[in-house]
Amino acid sequence: MSKWLAVLCLLTVQATGAGAQSRQSAKQDKAIHLNQIQVIGSHNSYHTGIAPSERKLIDQQNPKAMRALDYEHPPIPEQLSRGVRQVEIDVYADSKGGRYAHPAIVRKVAEAGLPADPDFDPDHDMDKPGFKVMHVLDVDQRSSCHLFVACLKMIHDWSQQHPAHLPIFILVETKQGRAGAAAAANGPEPFTSATFDALDAEILSVFSRPEIIMPDTVRGDYDTLVEAVHATGQPSAAGRHGGWPLLAESRGKVIFLLDQRPVTAVYTATHPSLRGRMLFTNAVPGTPDAALTEENSATKDEIDALARQGYLIRTRSDDGTEEARTNDHARADVALSSGAQMVSTDYPPGEPSRWTGFFVELPHGLIARCNPVTVPPGCRDALLEPSQAK
Repeated sequence: MSKWLAVLCLLTVQATGAGAQSRQSAKQDKAIHLNQIQVIGSHNSYHTGIAPSERKLIDQQNPKAMRALDYEHPPIPEQLSRGVRQVEIDVYADSKGGRYAHPAIVRKVAEAGLPADPDFDPDHDMDKPGFKVMHVLDVDQRSSCHLFVACLKMIHDWSQQHPAHLPIFILVETKQGRAGAAAAANGPEPFTSATFDALDAEILSVFSRPEIIMPDTVRGDYDTLVEAVHATGQPSAAGRHGGWPLLAESRGKVIFLLDQRPVTAVYTATHPSLRGRMLFTNAVPGTPDAALTEENSATKDEIDALARQGYLIRTRSDDGTEEARTNDHARADVALSSGAQMVSTDYPPGEPSRWTGFFVELPHGLIARCNPVTVPPGCRDALLEPSQAK
């Protein structure tokens, strides 16, 4: 056999194998629901770390805080390409613009006589109206995308380039101050129902409704979200529309999740069971809007019980850089063995800690796997996320 004929045969075999795997994946997608997988997420996905003089100042004044803040991430698209499928974005309301344009720490660095750090906002995004993305007001404001819409556009562009990807879970944490006269002029704006209307509108300015897995879609013709979630995949649900969608209906889409439980009442006001809303709330299990719940310190048994009821669950595998400094995987091992669909870390694949090399990934370097607790018969990990999506 000639060299070129051998190459042609090899390419034919590879193409045939890829085609067979694609057909198998498509078939499995019609049997696996969104809540029956597990993925890795990144905590504070926008966080680019602390600049040198800021670091020195914080370490002098509050070394414990600096210890917890000592992590950073590359831009969100790079994280997605490495396999992250859940991101977290902290948002501050800034309806007029400029509210957070002059962090106190910049002034304090100058007053301390320390060298000026690079400009944290060279494009003056902080002067523009709209939701801002940062960690701690006046202390830790450096971000790979200061505008919420800019973060969303990064995700949207990556999604368009990788249309076969599993749904991307976008966790949104609202950072806010107190309402009324007690709110400081330069402090965080409080989140009102109107503020949340604006947040939903910013989401829809980037993603179209068909690109989003929305509460309305999951609720279907059930009266409440919690009913639909409990009925997902159950024989008794035959003939009714609702519940977590199949992967066949979910690829290439995003799903928005609201991190802060105290704002649930504000977000659901006039929107019972999240009718018309874009984000799923971090709800108390059993309540009408309950579809997602965060269980960052729950036991494996508690998480597993919730997973079996159909809930989406986010948990954490590490916190405050502590596990990363000692290479302690105990918490991560529990999280990964649980039924949590999202396991969030400061150290996802490709981002090992500089102290010990600590990072968190799924077994065998998978981007996603069949959920350890709710896995349906015959589910194959290798068919969940095509390798070309990386």
